[in-house]
Amino acid sequence: MKESIRKEIMGMNLSELNNLTEFVRDVQVMTAKSTLKVGMDVYIVQKTKRELGTLIKIKQSRCTVEIGNRRYSVPMVMLEAA
Repeated sequence: MKESIRKEIMGMNLSELNNLTEFVRDVQVMTAKSTLKVGMDVYIVQKTKRELGTLIKIKQSRCTVEIGNRRYSVPMVMLEAA
C-alpha cells in the first residue's frame, strides 16, 4: 500500500474509517462479481486456511460454493479465483 494512502487513513476519524470500510467492501463485491463465473473453481479464503471449491450460484452478496458433497453460502469477499 502506498505511504500516502496510509498517512491519509491514519488521519481519519472513526466515522470516516467506517465509511471507508463500507466503500472497500462494496469495491470487493463489485470486483468479485465481475471476475467470478458459475462453474469455476474458487478458493474460500479464511485467516488460517484456503479451501478449494466449485462455484455453484452467485447471489447478491454471497455465493454458493460446493466443497466435496457439501454446499456452503459464502460471502463474496472471502472468494478468490483458483
